[in-house]
Amino acid sequence: MNFRPIFFFLPICLFYLASCSSDPKKGEPSAVQKAILEATNPDFKSVNGVRFFEVKRRFKNGLSFNKDGFQHEPTWIIEFKAPDTMLAYSPEKKGMESFYLQYDHGKVYNFAREYFRAIKVSKDSLVLQRLQVDGKVIAGDDDIRSDVYCTFYTKDYIDNKLKTTIGELQKPTKADTLFIKELSQKTYRDPANPEIAFAAINPVVIEPRGKLVTAEKISTVDPNNNRTHSYDYMYPQYKLFIAKSYKEFNYSFSLIVDANGKMYVNRVDGVMRDDVPPRKRLLQGITDVYLKNLFKITPGKTLGFPHSSEITIYLVGKLAK
Repeated sequence: MNFRPIFFFLPICLFYLASCSSDPKKGEPSAVQKAILEATNPDFKSVNGVRFFEVKRRFKNGLSFNKDGFQHEPTWIIEFKAPDTMLAYSPEKKGMESFYLQYDHGKVYNFAREYFRAIKVSKDSLVLQRLQVDGKVIAGDDDIRSDVYCTFYTKDYIDNKLKTTIGELQKPTKADTLFIKELSQKTYRDPANPEIAFAAINPVVIEPRGKLVTAEKISTVDPNNNRTHSYDYMYPQYKLFIAKSYKEFNYSFSLIVDANGKMYVNRVDGVMRDDVPPRKRLLQGITDVYLKNLFKITPGKTLGFPHSSEITIYLVGKLAK
């Protein structure tokens, strides 16, 4: 898996961005265009006081996963409060929190630091497209950052019409399972290939086999910098300590861990380009001798399928005294 920027959905924040237009090169809409847009705009007033639960968040192709292993997880609970407030559930406060609902233009709204296009608004359901906004420009539908569609149902609709539960509706679909199975099988044929390795929803587990070593999974969640829990499974990091090693060292590198727990050194940090091959051979030797024998390695899994995934290792070795 190539390490590239991933834009995650931040559920709760306390400020909003400036207003935007989808095509600033064409200028501001005329009065007639504004009237047409407002006439065709979904009206949240029709669902005032109705609470909606997000039951699916998917890409345009209907899947919850992409090829890098990133999963859209439905987590929102929202409720419109006339005239210009949107309530959203806050996991931190364990209750509904109010946000200013800004109507931008056409079918575009902003609340909780996110821009949305209202695709459908009814008393039973909502469909909102999350939009990526850069400055005053809305990224097009072909941009992966705007390829996010959220579906909400009311509790009454779920209980009495669909006769199911929120939890059941939020589960990955059969199509998701088939997609992940196919991605996993590709890694079985070429387990060390970083181009087809993908992030595991249940990341690699590293456990010490004895008292001379320790293993710690590092969390990088930081709401202030938009780092949600998704970062922890997309880019898992581990700090490993080895006492009584052959010499003192401190290395940072990445490993591809395949479906059987075998490890292949991939990325090498902190060296010049010409020094990468010898450092890589050194680290592979340390991996094959120390990591393989001193730690129990459980491969990452997604929807029950073990597969190759990439992890970052911070490895410290200390000489015996």
